[in-house]
Amino acid sequence: MTKHPTRTRRAQALREMLENDIATGRYPAGSRLDEVTLANRFEVSRTPIREALIELSVAGLVEIRPRRGSFVRDIGIARLIEMFEVMADLEASCGRLAARRITSVELARLKAAHEACNEAQRGGDPDAYFRANQTFHETIYAASHNGFLAEQALHLQNRLKVYRRLQLRVPNRVSNSLAEHDQIVGAIAAGDAAAAAEAMRQHVLIQGERFNDFVASVAAHRQETSAEQINAAE
Repeated sequence: MTKHPTRTRRAQALREMLENDIATGRYPAGSRLDEVTLANRFEVSRTPIREALIELSVAGLVEIRPRRGSFVRDIGIARLIEMFEVMADLEASCGRLAARRITSVELARLKAAHEACNEAQRGGDPDAYFRANQTFHETIYAASHNGFLAEQALHLQNRLKVYRRLQLRVPNRVSNSLAEHDQIVGAIAAGDAAAAAEAMRQHVLIQGERFNDFVASVAAHRQETSAEQINAAE
């Protein structure tokens, strides 16, 4: 039976709000996502909440445990680094193919997304930057004109969304990210597949000082959310 489009949109909107709550630490790793509590909070029935949680489970952000409920998944640092390594290779492949296959319309969209990132950075709006950055990357996925590759890249991007947002908290990361975007756009516009692939790989890969900064950012985030939970309980 086909889902009603209104209900599907409602579940999608709820999924995005819960995803953002996980990303910003409202629901830290290990938190139980109670359907009744969430239904009361969003003033909806439990059905769209349940559908949203299932979608988050498919994305790897939530673990649904039989007879126990849904919990925010905790991913260890070592596992995260492995996931970013795979993400770097997927995005490198997207960049390489995009440099060979991008259309003029897609290139205009890519440049517009890059400019939106610049505007968000100038305005000091990290949430706007995060959204524009997502559009930037997804435009490159689409420009690869390889549907399977784009699906895999988007799936892993969604799994890492919480932690990619955390990366932007690291000092100077946004300005460095913009400089890397310049290199990526230039390589793709020039049709330089090798340069585009390497620029995308280095943009995503966590290594050297970026590794240390990332680990520190994740640790600080977890400490903050733990402290908030303790304060709320007192």
